[in-house]
Amino acid sequence: MDPLTGLLDGPRARGAFLLRSVLDPPYALRIEDGAPLTVAALIRGVGWVVPDDGEPVALRPGDVAVLRGPDPYTVADDPSTPPQVVIGPGQRCTTLRGEPLAESMALGVRTWGTGPSGSTVLLTGTYQLPSEVSRGLLAALPPRIVVPGGREGNPLLPVLAQEVTRDEPGQAAVLDRLLDLLLIGALRTWFARPGAAPGWYRAAADPVVGPALRLLQNDPARPWTVASLAAAVGVSRAALARRFTALVGEPPMAYLTGWRLSLAADLLREPDATLAAVARRVGYANPFALSAAFRRVRGISPRTHRAKTPAP
Repeated sequence: MDPLTGLLDGPRARGAFLLRSVLDPPYALRIEDGAPLTVAALIRGVGWVVPDDGEPVALRPGDVAVLRGPDPYTVADDPSTPPQVVIGPGQRCTTLRGEPLAESMALGVRTWGTGPSGSTVLLTGTYQLPSEVSRGLLAALPPRIVVPGGREGNPLLPVLAQEVTRDEPGQAAVLDRLLDLLLIGALRTWFARPGAAPGWYRAAADPVVGPALRLLQNDPARPWTVASLAAAVGVSRAALARRFTALVGEPPMAYLTGWRLSLAADLLREPDATLAAVARRVGYANPFALSAAFRRVRGISPRTHRAKTPAP
């Protein structure tokens, strides 16, 4: 498992909210849903992402935007258009006065807007549940990125645009996987830009640190030490520690602790997972050791974390 795959294991869509918006200018949608991650793609027409605390970003047909929550923002035909619709938690659509709009603006399966012949078509996919494994990915992303569609366009967009309006058996799973592919493609393109990739992403290509990262991520339950990890990748302890810290930003065992606890936090969302089973899976000898590490690093107990985090 490479570092990007490991981090994307967190925001893997599970019944993600997907919507096809068909709109005529002037339009402005105020997004206040608090979602941790949203992917938006402009199929045709004009669009802008207008943050509260930054410069507006233009969207052109074929562009894919990745928006990190939970801060609100506006999607509009023009940065000067005042908001007309508010999309709140649970994807509840209302007027500025709170009057519901979901029924009056419904246009069919997962389709919504001002009319079926609107000049602007926007696809939106929202990862609605916070995922602990994705914390590293979300921390590496700026609040918003826009990946241009390019001359040939993104081949996934026509497929997603077609599938989002279908209502077939297993359709939710199809849409989840298409959304994941769209996100992964956008992140690959973004991280390939000079200076855009975080340290852990660049480290994956290093001949020493890359294999070490994969060993830790693929087998977190193994009783790793710096010495055993260094032996596994064929370098000295000092060389591994120095190179790992320089590229990743923290020592190997600190990285392993964070990875184990992120996995544990995600596993604890499963309703049938016991603390003992989770501890074994992520490399702690017993529930007490996991609880102590969880409290030390995250400031709360596993029990409190589970109570605060909705199940998938």
